[in-house]
Amino acid sequence: MDIFLTILGFLFMIFGVLGSFLPILPGPPLSWIGLLLLYLTEAVPNNNSFLIITLVIALIVFALDYIIPALGTKKFGGSKLGMIGTTVGLLVAIFFPILGAFGIVIWPFVGALVGELLNKADSKTAIRAAFGSFLGFLTGTFLKFAVAVVYFGFFMMTVWEFRTAIFAF
Repeated sequence: MDIFLTILGFLFMIFGVLGSFLPILPGPPLSWIGLLLLYLTEAVPNNNSFLIITLVIALIVFALDYIIPALGTKKFGGSKLGMIGTTVGLLVAIFFPILGAFGIVIWPFVGALVGELLNKADSKTAIRAAFGSFLGFLTGTFLKFAVAVVYFGFFMMTVWEFRTAIFAF
């Protein structure tokens, strides 16, 4: 059962890292579930304070992911259409990787710009607001990715530390 929980936890870690970029998946909470599954094994001793602290961090980052882009958009004079455009641009980058790795950076900006142009007549304001929406998106994504990678590191260190007990045949 320990091996099953460890493998399942590892899968949650992978989905957590992917969820840092995919707006459909909640990255840090999924990574936290991976940690929880690892600590549910008999081989790894419970550390409730660690699990509570990491849960609180995951939930704060999850909430900030919705707040930061809105603040960036608002600070630069953007609209809700700009934020929606950013998300659509990200989905285009993921499902139609026309520009390769650069698409993950370019398409959300283009989406925000199109959203702002649909909302505003002034192109200068639309570019500024698109930049704010894009900057907020990047900040939130970086924060989610950093937390997911740190949790993945915790997971791997714990698996390595208790490897003989987890994988005891």
